[in-house]
Amino acid sequence: MLKKLLLALPLYSILLILLPQFAIAWDGNEDLEQVVLHGKVLDAQTQKPLVGATVSIPDLKLGVITDDKGEYQIKGLPVGNFLIEVKYVGYATATKNVALKGTVTANFSLLESATEIGEVVVTGTSKATQIKRSPVPIVTINHSYLLSNSATNAIDAIAKIPGVRTVTTGPNVSKPIIRGLGYNRILTLYDGVRQEGQQWGDEHGIEIDQFSVDRVEVIKGPASLSYGSDALAGVVNLIPTQPAPEGKMIGEVLLNYQTNNKFFGGSAMLGATKNGFEWMARVSHKQAVDYQNKVDGRVFGTAFRETDANASLGLHRKWGYSHLNLVLFDDLQEIPDGSRDSATWKFTRQITEIDTVRPIVSNHDLNSYAIEKLHQHVQHARIYWSNNFILGESRLDLNIGFQNSRRREYSHPELFTVPGLDLQLQTYTYDVKYHFPSLDNWDITAGINGMYQNNTVTNGTEFVIPNYHQFDIGGFILGKKTFGRLDIAGGARIDGRTFDNQKLFTNANPVTGFDMPVYGADTIGAQKIFSNYKHNFSGFSGSIGATYNFSEKFSVKVNLARGYRAPNIAELSANGVHPGTNIYQIGSDQLKPEFSLQQDIGWVYSSKYAVIQLSVFNNTINNYIYNQKLLGTNGQDSVLVQGNQTFKFVASKANLWGGEFSVDLHPIKPLHFENSVSVVNAINKGTDGKVVADSEKYLPFIPPVHGTSELRYNFNLAKSGIKNAFVKVQLEYYASQNNVFSAYGTETPTPGYSLFNAGFGGSITNKKGDVLFNVYVMGNNLFNLAYWDHLSRLKYFYGDYKNPGPNDNPREHGIYNMGRNVSLKIDFPLSYNLKKSS
Repeated sequence: MLKKLLLALPLYSILLILLPQFAIAWDGNEDLEQVVLHGKVLDAQTQKPLVGATVSIPDLKLGVITDDKGEYQIKGLPVGNFLIEVKYVGYATATKNVALKGTVTANFSLLESATEIGEVVVTGTSKATQIKRSPVPIVTINHSYLLSNSATNAIDAIAKIPGVRTVTTGPNVSKPIIRGLGYNRILTLYDGVRQEGQQWGDEHGIEIDQFSVDRVEVIKGPASLSYGSDALAGVVNLIPTQPAPEGKMIGEVLLNYQTNNKFFGGSAMLGATKNGFEWMARVSHKQAVDYQNKVDGRVFGTAFRETDANASLGLHRKWGYSHLNLVLFDDLQEIPDGSRDSATWKFTRQITEIDTVRPIVSNHDLNSYAIEKLHQHVQHARIYWSNNFILGESRLDLNIGFQNSRRREYSHPELFTVPGLDLQLQTYTYDVKYHFPSLDNWDITAGINGMYQNNTVTNGTEFVIPNYHQFDIGGFILGKKTFGRLDIAGGARIDGRTFDNQKLFTNANPVTGFDMPVYGADTIGAQKIFSNYKHNFSGFSGSIGATYNFSEKFSVKVNLARGYRAPNIAELSANGVHPGTNIYQIGSDQLKPEFSLQQDIGWVYSSKYAVIQLSVFNNTINNYIYNQKLLGTNGQDSVLVQGNQTFKFVASKANLWGGEFSVDLHPIKPLHFENSVSVVNAINKGTDGKVVADSEKYLPFIPPVHGTSELRYNFNLAKSGIKNAFVKVQLEYYASQNNVFSAYGTETPTPGYSLFNAGFGGSITNKKGDVLFNVYVMGNNLFNLAYWDHLSRLKYFYGDYKNPGPNDNPREHGIYNMGRNVSLKIDFPLSYNLKKSS
């Protein structure tokens, strides 16, 4: 994997140097007048300068820090209209659209504020836009939130956002769910580049270093037209730490320990920018033993060990910018199977292929960081090149990337060095956008993007999906205009996908007895598990919406969007046992693309003392694809391979509706009382002409009504060297989920529960007020409640116990979620001024 990336580096390096020169020659920007933006950032009430405020231009990925006079200056800028964003801790973000030409002065007066609704987003927009002026339902979480809350992976960190949940398989495997939809209906991005890594799998997590994520933007619904198929339910954009401000060197050393599973994590980052040249590097590591709860004890098969690294180089000039990025991810991940001893109910391990005798797992092994022989080894590497070229008053984005994802699932206890599943996915992505010059205040962007994939699956002994090739291409146009208090935005997109999977014959290996691929004459008498399949999918998607700001305090948003998603490889062609899931999966080549039509309405009220937000949606999906358990002719579970339940993908019509409501009260500046609730209803409408049985009337695995209430007090103790400190208590509440797809035993109801959390943290400073380190302590599930999350796959891992009832021993009904967990996090930030060139 790494070899291919290294071979590609020389080409990328040459292009990094030469292409900007071509851009200069093409545009002639070296002869343009010098464009300079400068000004002051002041406190709106006292008019005192704000030292250390960040002034940035998101569309150009440029930023500087104000000096000891509150002044800033950015040189070498292109001509054009850009959104300027100014941030300072404890103050509301300020933004201003500025026409850059010659020398421009832009001063900012910031208001102290306990609320933050002025966030600027870049995901799925024609240009950087304030959230409150965008009709698309979108939310963000910032670096401060990520630091001051506890999580064990990148996706788990966003699970408390209203409308967002996660499907989990233990503490280090999480997949996002937006308004009841997930898997290939959500497009996960890393720094704006689509993440590709076998995301169709139930226990396939997102291969991203959680410590590298600086900010997250989440689009709820199919209104994002920039990315194509797989964004039908929304987009999660995980944005890494951005380049250092000009003239600065930045860094951090982060340490995290969590008590429940003895989680230890650490990350070190360093980067700098000088004279437009940028570099940054980060290394991270985390590891944990099996997690525990008060009913199951330590849950065998949930330990993990992950090591990550990334590096970037960049160049900013008048012609724009060019960034080259390399990201590596390596995870050793255990997956439980739920097997326990019938007498003691302690966890057992598989030691032979025929699996007739299972010894009990010792306490020593349950508390060990050593990874079991049966585990997953997931490696993901990517190199991507992002460019923004200034062409007069227009801009051209050119982004290309390569990803290599390898997933090996070791499922043979005697030949444990031979992987059962061995999936190798290579993905080439391309993305070209042209931002037209602003015409009569219209911001218009047109583009073309897609990917080519090659997936090889024949190096293992188990074959869930076939080898395949896939090519995606899509073209789109986005537009936005402001009419005073009214903002309108929309666009259209058309996508095409060419899909080609290959036939596969297998026979038993005479030495090992495991299945192996056979070709040519050897296919005579062999088992044919996959057939050749070629198909072209295509679809149209579109969006139109508007935001009306009745005043600075109150606004209304409406949006109508049509989404499209082509079936994935597993839905079309799966035919085999997937290690780690206890499932024999069957696909269907008769499936058609999904099409959705979603309506969104939102209201936002913001004042000095309160922020109240309400969003409601209605989503109708044709050809909704879901996984359904199959029964045999005797009415019992269909078992094609011993010990594995059989599931098949089927399609139906679906209707989802609900919304999110949040109220953040701030009666006094330091006090925050934040509350939110999310609701999703999901009905299975069936297919035309067929009556839907009561046991099938609801879509499977939909999150219950849930919400969060947090009371937080912020304070500073300047004389004691403490600032930006807080103490908080939090309640997470989840209603019972009785609206389940109960047919065939596919899903069971989940009782409601409430979790009590609390924490405190802050910055420790020196006598000058400079931050020495930040410390955060967070306790989750402090009352050590035993509970099942409705979207936890471990709820269904109950060993040999096949038919649990409502009055049965809870010890015999799946695996409970994590018990009490206390997280200690210490962050040492680094920031230095570089010497100016003489």
